[in-house]
Amino acid sequence: MSESWSRFYGVVRRIPRGRVTTYGAVAAHAGLPRHARHVGYALAALVAGAQDVPWHRVLGSRPGGRAAVNIKDPAGSDLQRRLLEAEGVEFDDQGLIALARFGWRGSSRKG
Repeated sequence: MSESWSRFYGVVRRIPRGRVTTYGAVAAHAGLPRHARHVGYALAALVAGAQDVPWHRVLGSRPGGRAAVNIKDPAGSDLQRRLLEAEGVEFDDQGLIALARFGWRGSSRKG
């Protein structure tokens, strides 16, 4: 695993239950701005059972301070949505999440 991926995973582990953030925000918090796509690669590479990295809390950014599930396959996107809803995250009628209400800004720093 690369050092940058380890940094991404460290950031994602800090996202509290019931909160979400974007791929770009994870990259920025890891000190690698403009590496959002690499965050996606790192999360996609997680093996099943990697329970300590809450990958489902990372979403694609959308206009208007919103975020959405970015997974293209229906089973994966359905799983992500169900995991988020189980944590109390609410989706609007368009499948978007209001970052003003459910967004995580990077607190709860460990270490």
